[in-house]
Amino acid sequence: MSIDIEDFEVRSPKELEEPSNAERVLRFLYEHRDKAWKASTIAERSGVNKNSISAVLNRLKEQDLVRHKGSYWAITDDTERLRRAHQFHRTVQQFNELYGEEDRDEWTEASDQASE
Repeated sequence: MSIDIEDFEVRSPKELEEPSNAERVLRFLYEHRDKAWKASTIAERSGVNKNSISAVLNRLKEQDLVRHKGSYWAITDDTERLRRAHQFHRTVQQFNELYGEEDRDEWTEASDQASE
């Protein structure tokens, strides 16, 4: 994928970041919250690889952000949960911008050392 050089010059690095697969799926399902969709259609319409969509949907289901019945998926009807998840996501992004992203390996190593 490419963008016009004018967009490249005027946009911030944040504006040029691609949304995650989970963000794409949630955005699509929220924009079409009056319907339930098959995973293959969600993948196609949200731009998520068909090989990844099941894992993405299952993670979102574990977080109670989507509902699943048979072969259909829909956004949660718990709008407060969606709002809190979105707020948490924005907060993490702000902390990452201020302090840098955390390194999972560093956390694992520190945890291992603490348990010794």
